[in-house]
Amino acid sequence: MHTEREPAFWSVPASEILQELQTGAEGLKSPESEERLTTYGANILKPKKRLDSLKILLSQFKSPITLILLFAAVVSFFLHDPTDTVIIVTIILISSLLGFWQEKGAADAFEKLMATVQIRATVLRDGEKKEVPIEEVVPGDIILLSSGDIIPADCLILESKNLFVSEATLTGETYPAEKETGVLKADTPLGKRKNSLWMGTSVVSGSGKAVAVFTGKETEFGKISARLKLGPPETEFEKGITHFGHFLMEITMIMVTAIFAINVYLQRPVLDSILFSLALAVGLTPQLLPAIISVNLSHGAREMAQKRVIVKRLTSIENLGSMNLLCSDKTGTLTEGELQLQSYQDLSGNKSEKVLLYACLNAYYQKGFENPIDRAILTQNRFDLSKYGKLDEIPYDFVHKKLSILVSTDSTNLMITKGALADVLAVCSSAETEGEKTVRISDLKEKIEQQFEEFSGKGLRTLGLAYRKIGQQAVISKEQENDMTFLGFLFFYDLPKAGIAETLKEMENLGISLKVITGDNRLVAASISREIGIKNVSVITGSELYQISDEALIKRVNDADVFAEVEPNQKERIILALRKSKNVVGYIGDGINDASALHAADVGISVDTAADVAKEAADIVLLEKDLNALIEGVKEGRRTFANTLKYIFMATSANFGNMFSMAGASLFLPFLPLLPKQILLTNLLTDFPEMTIATDTVDKEMVERPHSWDIAFIRKFMVVFGITSSVFDYLTFGTLLFLLPGLTEEFRTGWFIESVISASMIVLVVRSRKPFFRSRPGKYLLTATLLIGVFTLSFPLTPLAAPFGFKPLPLSVIVIIGAIIGLYVLTAEAVKRIFYRKVQL
Repeated sequence: MHTEREPAFWSVPASEILQELQTGAEGLKSPESEERLTTYGANILKPKKRLDSLKILLSQFKSPITLILLFAAVVSFFLHDPTDTVIIVTIILISSLLGFWQEKGAADAFEKLMATVQIRATVLRDGEKKEVPIEEVVPGDIILLSSGDIIPADCLILESKNLFVSEATLTGETYPAEKETGVLKADTPLGKRKNSLWMGTSVVSGSGKAVAVFTGKETEFGKISARLKLGPPETEFEKGITHFGHFLMEITMIMVTAIFAINVYLQRPVLDSILFSLALAVGLTPQLLPAIISVNLSHGAREMAQKRVIVKRLTSIENLGSMNLLCSDKTGTLTEGELQLQSYQDLSGNKSEKVLLYACLNAYYQKGFENPIDRAILTQNRFDLSKYGKLDEIPYDFVHKKLSILVSTDSTNLMITKGALADVLAVCSSAETEGEKTVRISDLKEKIEQQFEEFSGKGLRTLGLAYRKIGQQAVISKEQENDMTFLGFLFFYDLPKAGIAETLKEMENLGISLKVITGDNRLVAASISREIGIKNVSVITGSELYQISDEALIKRVNDADVFAEVEPNQKERIILALRKSKNVVGYIGDGINDASALHAADVGISVDTAADVAKEAADIVLLEKDLNALIEGVKEGRRTFANTLKYIFMATSANFGNMFSMAGASLFLPFLPLLPKQILLTNLLTDFPEMTIATDTVDKEMVERPHSWDIAFIRKFMVVFGITSSVFDYLTFGTLLFLLPGLTEEFRTGWFIESVISASMIVLVVRSRKPFFRSRPGKYLLTATLLIGVFTLSFPLTPLAAPFGFKPLPLSVIVIIGAIIGLYVLTAEAVKRIFYRKVQL
C-alpha cells in the first residue's frame, strides 16, 4: 500500500485499508513499528542530514580556488620543487582540518539543541496511547488527534467528532475543512476529500482517530516537495553573506587575472606566477567565513539555550538581534495567562448560582482542548456534576467562537452554549430575567451592551452563556445553535505579569517596540495595555481592518499600539504590513491560530508548551513564556551578529590590504615579495586569532540597538582600512629595500613578520568602535593574538625556516618593523574614529 497509490485510499472502505496495512483498532506492536521504520524510512520529506564527519571534512575542499591550488601544487611536484609542494599541501590540510573541527563542533551542538523541541504525535502502540516523535510514525499507525495537533502522515479517518482541519498550506483554502468518515469516489479532488487527512496540515478543533497510510516522501506534501525542491526562504543575513561573497569573488577574479597576466608579461616563470596568483586569491578570500559563521551562530545558540531560548533555525539569530518590533498576544505573555473567574452574573447584575452551574457543566464536559477559561470556571465548581450525563458536544472553533455541550437532566436534555458575547447573543431569541422569566432579547440588547462595555472598560474579559431545552434528542449540530435563551455573563480577569512594565521599558531601551494583537475586545485590550505601561493607546479593531486597503494599512500600521477583536487570518496581514513599512518584525504566539503569523514574521517565536502547529512554525522556542527570556535571546542574537561582523571587518581590512599590497609590489620588485607557500602560511597564522571571535566580548553599544547587514558599509570599510593597511605595507617595502639591499630572503622574512603581526594586531582595533585600549577583548582572542605574535617572531630562528625560505633578521630591523606596526595601529585607530564619525552602520 505504501509504494502503490492505486486504488486511491479515500475510495476504499476503512476495513480494507486496515487489512491491507496489517493493522487494527489497537494499533501496531512495538516490534512491528520498528520493522516498518526500517522498511519505509523516517517520516520526513527529505533525508535528515547526518553528522557524517567525512562529508564535513570533504566539504572543506569544495572551494574552486583550493582545488585549483592543490592541482597546481601537484603539477609543481613533477615540474618544480617537491618540498614546496609538500609545504603548500600541508598548510591547506591544516587550514581545512581547523575548519572541519569548528564546523563539526557547531553541528554537534545544534543537533543536541534541536532534540529538545521535537514535535510528537499521539499513536496507539501495543494497545496503549504513546507519544512518539513525528519522524517515527509509520504506515499502519493508529493516530489520535485533538486541537492543535499537526497531522503527521497522509491518513484515512476512522473516527471523527466535529473535526476541523486547516489545509491552507496544501489547498490554499482559508477556512478549516470539516472531516468525517466515509468512502469517496476515486476522482474526488484533494480539497474535497473529507475522509482524508494530509501530512503537514493541522487540527483546528474537534477530535479524531485515523490510520497512517503514507509517510515521508510518499505523502502529498512529499511529492510537492520533491517536484519543487523547496527550502526555507533566505534570511536577510544569508542574503548579505551571499552578496558579500559575490563582491569578493569579483575582486578576486580581477586581481588574479591581472597579476597573472602582468607576471607572465614580465617573463617570470609561468608556474610560479600561477601559484602566486592563486595564493593571493586564497589570502584575499575569507576561507573560514562559513566555519566562523557556523561557530558564531552555534555558540550563540548554546548561550541562548542556557537562558531557556532554543533556536530552531540558526540564521534566525541575526533576525532576532535585528528585530525592532515585537508583536504579541497579551494572554500569558503580558499577563499571567491564568484567568480568574471574577464574577458570574445574571442580567440584573447579581451573582447567579445557575449561571455558575451551567458554566461548570459546559467546562467540565468539553473535550476539545484544555484552556485557561474552563480551568478558571472549574476552580469555583461546587456542584455534583455526576448526576448530569454528557450526550454530545460542538467543540469551539475560531469561526463561530462558541462551545456547546448537550447534557441529560431528570426532565429534559439541555444544550448549554458559552462563547464570545456577540456570537452567543446572535443565536439567542430570548433572555432569562429574575424568577426565571423570559423576555425578548431585543428588549434587553441595549442593557446587555452597556454592561459589556462597563466591565470591559475595567479590563474584564466577558463571555456570554445561553441554553436551550432539546427534549430527548441525544445529538446536536451547529444548526441547532439557535432560538436559545440568554442566561448571563461570565467575567474573567488576567493579572498583568509581575514586573512586565519594567520588562517593556527594557525592551524599549533595546530599540524594540511592542504591538499587542489580540482577539479580545478593544476595551479590555486597551485597559490591559494601559495597565502594563503603554501610554496614549491607539487601537485598530478587526472590523476596521476589513475596511482598510493593504496600501492604507501599511501607512497606518505603525501608529497603532493595539490590534483588538482580530480574526486569526488578520494576524498575518498585520505582520506583513508591518514588514512592508520597513520593520524587522518578531511575532510571539502559541495557539493553533498563530501559525500563519509565525510564518509571516521575520522571526517567529513560540513556547515549548505551545500547540504543535505553532511550535513547528516558529524559528525560536522559549522554554518559558516570559519576555525576559526573549530579551536575553535578543541580546545574545546581537552579540552573535556583532562577532560575525568583526570577522568580516578583519578579513576585509588586513587581508585585502596585504594582498593588494603584494599584488602591487610584485609589479615593481624584481622578485615576488612572498613565495606562494609563504603567503599560505601568512594566511593560516592570521586565521588563528579570528577563530576565537565567537567568544569575544561585545561592547554594550552593539547590544543596545538593532543592527542589520549593510553591504555598502562593509565595502566602504574594506576600501578605507585596506588602503590604510597598504600605505604601511609600502612603507615596510621601502624600509626593507633600504635596510636589506639585495637580500631577497631577508626581505621576505621581514615582510612576513610585519604582515602577520600587523594583521593580528589590527583585529584588536577593528573589533570595537571604541579606542582599542578601552574595549577589553575576550581572553581567548587576546591570548591567540599574543601567541601568534611570539610564534611569528620566533619562526625564522627555527629549523623550519629554511624550507619556507626565511632567514633570521638583525635585531635593529625587527625593532624598526615593530615601530612601523605600532604606527600602523595608532593610525588605524585614528582612521577608525573619523570613519565612524562620518559613516554609520
